[in-house]
This record gives sequence, C-alpha cells and structure tokens, in this order.
Amino acid sequence: MNSPQDAVAWARRLRMRHLESFLVLIEAGTLTLAADRLHMTQSAVSHWLSEMEDLVGTRLVLRGKQVRLTPAGEAVRKLALRVLGEVSRTNDELASIERGEVSRLHIGSVTAGIAHLLPQAILAFQQVETNVAFQVSEGVFNTLLSRLEERDFDLIVGSIDARAYGPTLEHEVLFEDDIALVVGPAHPLADAAQIGWTDLYAYPWAMPPRDTLMRVRLENTLLERGGAGIVPVLETGSVMVLESVLHASNYIGVCSGAMARHLVDRDLVRRLPLTDVGSFGPVGVVWRRGGGDETLLKFIETLRREAKKMAPAAQA
Repeated sequence: MNSPQDAVAWARRLRMRHLESFLVLIEAGTLTLAADRLHMTQSAVSHWLSEMEDLVGTRLVLRGKQVRLTPAGEAVRKLALRVLGEVSRTNDELASIERGEVSRLHIGSVTAGIAHLLPQAILAFQQVETNVAFQVSEGVFNTLLSRLEERDFDLIVGSIDARAYGPTLEHEVLFEDDIALVVGPAHPLADAAQIGWTDLYAYPWAMPPRDTLMRVRLENTLLERGGAGIVPVLETGSVMVLESVLHASNYIGVCSGAMARHLVDRDLVRRLPLTDVGSFGPVGVVWRRGGGDETLLKFIETLRREAKKMAPAAQA
C-alpha cells in the first residue's frame, strides 16, 4: 500500500503556474484562446497540459474544438480554486497586517434574512476587537456556498437550508424567521388594522426571484389562499429596489420578517397585519469544517449574542 506521502507526491510537484494556467484553459475553452491569454504558442500550451497530466497521472481534459473536463479534471479544477482562493485570502491578510490590521474576515451575506443582525454584530465585535477588518459580499445562498467551499469567504450569514448540512461544513441556526407582506407608507392598505387575503389581489406584486426558497413558500401560501394566479410585475432580491418601488407605488412587497422590522423601524414601509404568510426558515451562520480560527469563532459568538437580543422582536 502506498504511504500517505506517496499518495500526494503528484501534488508536491504541481506549481502555482500549473493551477493558474489550468483555470485559464477551462475559462478559454480552447487551446488557441488559452495560448493567446497566456501569451504562449498553442504547441507550448499543449505541451504544458501534457506535462500537468503526467504529474497528476491521468487525463484532465478531452481535446477537441472545445476542451472538456474529465472527472479528474473537474477535481483538479476544484483544487485550483481552493488553493488559489486561499493564496488570495492570505495575500489580503498580509496587506492588512502591513496596514496594522491583524486580521480580516470575509463574509458572504444573504441579506434578505438578516436585516440589521450582521451590521450590529460587526459593530459590537469591532468595539472589542479593534484590529479586525471586515469585507461583506451579498448574494444568494447557493452562490455564496460555492464561494465558501472555494475559500473566497470565511463564513456565510443569512437564511440557510439543507445544503448547510454538507460533510465539509459547520453551521448554527441563530433564529427562525417568517415571511412578511409590506407596502409603502402611502399605500391604501398601509394603515389597515385588519385585512384579508382577497384584499391584496387587486394590487400588483413585487416578489422574490423564482429560484429562492422564500418565493416557493410564498407561492404555496398563495395557492392555499386563492391567489395562485398572481403573476408578479417585479421580481427582485434587492432590498433597496423593493423599498424604493414600494415608496413610489401601490405594490404589495414580500420580504423576511427581520427585514420588515428593520424597514418599519425606519418608517420606510408598513407591514400588513397578516399572521399566516408562512415561515421563512432558519437564519444562521455557515463555515468550513476545520476552518474556524480564533477570530472567526469569536465573531460567531458575537452573532449568537446579537441574535438573542433580536429574539423578543422575532417572536412578536
């Protein structure tokens, strides 16, 4: 049986240029385009690819008009993304250290489910850990999760689903959220003390995108409440777009309960008095298994404390 050292001998022979060039080839799609981007001849690119396949010990791409990854090639592509992502992150950390910042956390944020939780946690954390810098990038959970696994992010905060239970991930649920229906302050229903579902169907709707869990759950609720035929005039995952549209129209908007409370507190929208809209699901934090350094774990503890402060409002 091969020793562990023998099993990864091929990886020790790989260089950064192999991984960088491999990703360029995949993105380019052809040896000709890859050669142009790498400032090499096509024969030199072909020779380099053969060299890399010899190092790995198996074919990585199927050559043709368009190169296609083999299963082994896909595995090496993921390796390249992870390694180069970690190198990029380390470079950012070194730059932070040079500026006098000891640490940096890069967070992927599913904003629709967290409202002020993440900003409040960052502010509370930096009051104690003054030498930690943050970078926050927003997106949908699926995209953020891929980037977490590729080491673009240190953690994800926001609405989570079953994919957070992956074997390479750790996660923690911070609170359960609900779905809210909201309107602008000048909407005819803005100050209604009591309304029914049929009161809503005469108005245009702004809904979350189709590929989101909130949209699926909303449509199930509408189906049960006689609103199955509603077609949204606007689909958006942007809170800013939603708030701006509601302010200037008579649209019915949809967002998470936490986000609705955040907007209502700032007098930007009104939440309609319906308690049976449905569950938005768990809001939590996800990070890589084995990737929790001291700074990250301290920040997760801060998230826990801030989520507990929100608990009374979340249950209201």
